[in-house]
Amino acid sequence: MTRLWCDRALIDGKVATGVTIEIADGRFVSIEAATEPGTTTRLAGLTIPGMANAHSHAFHRALRSRTQADKGTFWTWRELMYRAAERLEPQSYHRLARAVFAEMAMAGISCVGEFHYLHHGVGGTPYADPNEMGKALLAAAEDAGIRITLLDTLYLHGGLGADGYEPPLGVQQRFADHSAAAWVERVGSLQPTGTQRIGAAIHSIRAVDPASMSALAGWAAERGAPLHAH
Repeated sequence: MTRLWCDRALIDGKVATGVTIEIADGRFVSIEAATEPGTTTRLAGLTIPGMANAHSHAFHRALRSRTQADKGTFWTWRELMYRAAERLEPQSYHRLARAVFAEMAMAGISCVGEFHYLHHGVGGTPYADPNEMGKALLAAAEDAGIRITLLDTLYLHGGLGADGYEPPLGVQQRFADHSAAAWVERVGSLQPTGTQRIGAAIHSIRAVDPASMSALAGWAAERGAPLHAH
């Protein structure tokens, strides 16, 4: 059991004084205001609850200070993003995400929703463990001490043109599962820990057709899992 005593703490939207917080197994078990500090660890100033980052793209950290040359456009940004995605492998992805999540933790963010769509190897070839990239993110969050909802993202098509959906090309193949059923099979083998949760995400209307969106929504509803859309 860990006990903390706060000079002031934000509770239910109001500032209370002399707040004792008890923590066991990483969870708050009691919060009581108007208490004396005693021998507990004292937190000066104002203590607030950890914040949640509901939509993160960890690998986009590699784009910092790189996308605004000549003012840039969405399309120049996307090309740079694709180049970053081409280079990442599980080990480098883990290191990059760990740095991102550590920055969040230091800024007071205690939970992240990670929009994860960089699934497969070069050319779209699955890794021996088809969830190796997702597990790199889960491990990075564990290392940084932050809770994570892995929003495993369905991505099927490379675009939506006048003649309908187009196949994924180039680095898009690293994002794409062959079908919603293949996504369900892959994600079903993930086994989150107590500080992790698995959710579903729809990348976009250009990358996921309506029938597959419906299948994903059904999967999430059956499991009570978060469902996220870009």
